[in-house]
Amino acid sequence: MKFKRSERIVFMTSYLLRHPNELVPLTFFVQKFGQAKSSISEDIQIIKETFDKEKIGIITTTAGASGGVTFRPKMYKEEAAILIDQLIDMLEQSDRLLPGGYLFMSDMVGNPRLLGQVGELIATLYMDKEIDAVVTIATKGISLANAVAHTMNLPVVVIRKDNKVTEGSTVSINYVSGSSRKIETMVLSKRTLPEGANVLIVDDFMRAGGSINGVMNLMSEFKAKVAGVSVLVESKEVKNRLIEDYTSLVKLSDVDEYNQSFTVEKGNCLNHFK
Repeated sequence: MKFKRSERIVFMTSYLLRHPNELVPLTFFVQKFGQAKSSISEDIQIIKETFDKEKIGIITTTAGASGGVTFRPKMYKEEAAILIDQLIDMLEQSDRLLPGGYLFMSDMVGNPRLLGQVGELIATLYMDKEIDAVVTIATKGISLANAVAHTMNLPVVVIRKDNKVTEGSTVSINYVSGSSRKIETMVLSKRTLPEGANVLIVDDFMRAGGSINGVMNLMSEFKAKVAGVSVLVESKEVKNRLIEDYTSLVKLSDVDEYNQSFTVEKGNCLNHFK
């Protein structure tokens, strides 16, 4: 069956979008369409130019017998700024304030389309870090971590606060919660994360950073390298924060629980766009 160039381009575009950060051998498309490698290369060049023009993402090609094409999703700064403004508009609703200075965000982390955009933004910040896995803490961070991992085409590692019989052998540590100053426990199965992995830690909310600091200590038990930390919302007015190097999408400040008032502003993530 002979395929038109337009048909080849539609298929290749769809395939690359569904397989981000995966090296696809040119021979795969050559065999699929029964075309010469030179023709497939021309098709890919058309896709690359269109992706660049429309700011969809980055197409890279690798020469040689083992070469191929890779699609890397990317959110550009202008689009990221629009998304941040959208998040601020949603979070500024006064009825979102919960006891303890937290925000109700279940509707946001339960919105697949919005969370997909947030995941793409965070993934863009760490796309060049050669991440092996996205790590989060059960339960509220799971949806966000899945969104980031989907964009990066990586596995998700979920740390829990209790041991499950289905997890097998586990590693556990005690840590001090940054907000309550209580001693708590976090647990991770030994089979979940290979030794020496590069990980990205993702969470929905960070106050003093006690939980994330605990995750970093647990990662050291696996000899894993923490390549980055990113949170959806950070509490701005915190003294002696345990985490210094991180990115945040928005900041929560001026919290007045009595009057149900607070301020939401841009986080530091836009400063990390090149």
